[in-house]
Amino acid sequence: MTKWLRETLWRHVTGWIMCAFAVFPLYLVFLSAFNESGSLQVTSFLPREISFANFDVLFNDERIPYLTWMKNSLMISGFVAIVSVVIGAASAFAFSRLRFKGKKFGIQLLLLIQMFPAILAISAVYVIMERVYKFAPSLGIGTQAGLILIYLGGAMGVNIWLLKGFVDSIPAELDEAAKIDGASAMQTYWQIFVPLAAPVLAVVSLLSFIGTFNEFILARLFLIEVESRTVAVGLQQFIGGQYSENWGPFAAGSIIASIPIVIIFLSLQKYIISGLTAGSVKG
Repeated sequence: MTKWLRETLWRHVTGWIMCAFAVFPLYLVFLSAFNESGSLQVTSFLPREISFANFDVLFNDERIPYLTWMKNSLMISGFVAIVSVVIGAASAFAFSRLRFKGKKFGIQLLLLIQMFPAILAISAVYVIMERVYKFAPSLGIGTQAGLILIYLGGAMGVNIWLLKGFVDSIPAELDEAAKIDGASAMQTYWQIFVPLAAPVLAVVSLLSFIGTFNEFILARLFLIEVESRTVAVGLQQFIGGQYSENWGPFAAGSIIASIPIVIIFLSLQKYIISGLTAGSVKG
């Protein structure tokens, strides 16, 4: 017993303290969401009364198109997740299995680009999209299509490297057997690589969806119209002013916005561990 107290007890105590430290912000958000005053001050461990006034503000106030923001976020995030996986998987297969001129330079260029923070390119991207708007208004600054193009360009490098690591772990004998049977490179990709890469494809799509859904800086910079904003940008107006901090609706909107991510995360949970492990130790 003395040995357990000396060697094991402190591990349990440390674990419970870290769990409490991680859960407390979530508890504070829930407390603010169901508190009519919307205050972040904790006066008691349990709320004295539960109020849905903050949720009523989100859904019944005509000045706050919350459902439109949610729809924009889901549409943009879903489109970016699907397209980035399709393009990234095809590019990773090409870099790993095919032989073409400039292959080595291309993969090194992708690695070099990832060394620089993406925020360094915001000014250049803004100027480019501003000029694109002059001859293609539907793809320029202030449009969701233009923001999607920016997201896709930023996600390609990371996704290709992660997927390439998984492709490198697939035995090359499978490709040789497919060639002997007369399969083309496209048939090998669809019939061998895609089924085997289902775990890592699920992980990449999940990471792309969550990253795009939670992204704020680019969305705040490029989406000007209120109706075209994402939920992250829209909720910022509740706490953006110096004297207009309204944490109640902000917390309520954050809870609702987290539901799609939780559902997708739980539905793809069985692929996460195997996909991340396979894609990170090879390449």
